[in-house]
Amino acid sequence: MSHNQTHGGLGMHSPGSLNMDSRNNSSDNTLPSPSQQHRGIPERRGIRWAPLNIGLERRLQTFVVLCHTLTIAIFLTTFFFMCAMPLFWPLLLPYLVYISLFSTAATSGNLSGRSQTLRSSRIWSLYASYFPARLHRTECLPPTRKYIFGYHPHGIISHGAFAAFATEALGFSQLFPGITNTLLTLDSNFRIPFYREYAMAMGLASVSRESCENLLTKGGTDGKGMGRAITIVVGGARESLDAQPGSLRLVLKRRKGFVKLAIRTGADLVPVLGFGENELYEQVNSEQHPIIHKFQMLVKKTMGFTIPLFHARGVFNYDVGLMPYRRPLNIVVGRPIRVVQHQDKNDIDDNYVDELHAKYVQELQRLWEEWRDIFAVGRTSELEIVA
Repeated sequence: MSHNQTHGGLGMHSPGSLNMDSRNNSSDNTLPSPSQQHRGIPERRGIRWAPLNIGLERRLQTFVVLCHTLTIAIFLTTFFFMCAMPLFWPLLLPYLVYISLFSTAATSGNLSGRSQTLRSSRIWSLYASYFPARLHRTECLPPTRKYIFGYHPHGIISHGAFAAFATEALGFSQLFPGITNTLLTLDSNFRIPFYREYAMAMGLASVSRESCENLLTKGGTDGKGMGRAITIVVGGARESLDAQPGSLRLVLKRRKGFVKLAIRTGADLVPVLGFGENELYEQVNSEQHPIIHKFQMLVKKTMGFTIPLFHARGVFNYDVGLMPYRRPLNIVVGRPIRVVQHQDKNDIDDNYVDELHAKYVQELQRLWEEWRDIFAVGRTSELEIVA
């Protein structure tokens, strides 16, 4: 396979042909993004409704993305519907007590609940083809190591991270054979009734420190995590507020916890850039609305999550709604940064942490410079690393 190998829902392509395929697949795109407006492309006005003669394949793609976007709402609705039936109370009550107080499945590092059948289902190929999404490998990763994939940017919902690392739609196992990857999400998601079972079947786990360490130090080919990987969306909820089309602002300067985790577990660091993640939605610009931004930061500080004010397209129109735009997603996996393990956290030298962090940022910048003219042609600014 070539140095710049890619894989996606439509097969193997070179970077150039991928870019062309993505444009052709997105012919029903939405209003011009800010980057298009910046280049002088006129903005369309009024709501554009989807025609009735759209093919079944594209209808199915839209339906799968809609269901994914509403997954938590669907499971919660099902749960409350069952709560309205006294017949289910003897089952629901002990279930709620168990998931609230006793369950450790999301943090134990045990992947027994993971369903390869679900992860490889055709529905995820439809999901990936909606944008369309592609996964690009720049270097082989030997299965004799363990890895921490750092995904950037967070975007609004991290569609690229889900497609690439929670499903087989983009061919992760083919590009990185022998590596078992786990996408991490908020621990609170595993307290949501019914959704937690779905999330664990998809191979998701908690992003808590306990969960990360268990995943990287247990199981694997040697019983100590070898051949395992975890994917962390490093910028977190804070970064979602900077998800503006045409720009790439990464909250990374002071984010060094994942580097210390790598040192404790001996996992190599692998930067990942999701080109197009920020283009999937439009949201209120925090710099133009400082009061709204302060409120969003207050919510994050007190509740642990953010409330980005965003919009995109709808199910039956291209201009109003909460569905992501059909814009290409290209997830590029960078070169691994070798890490020397120090299990005792007291032995971890701050200078070594800073050195690895600097190498990580340098690799991200290299990825950006190498691929920006292919996958970020309409950018209005360059990569920016913020606190």
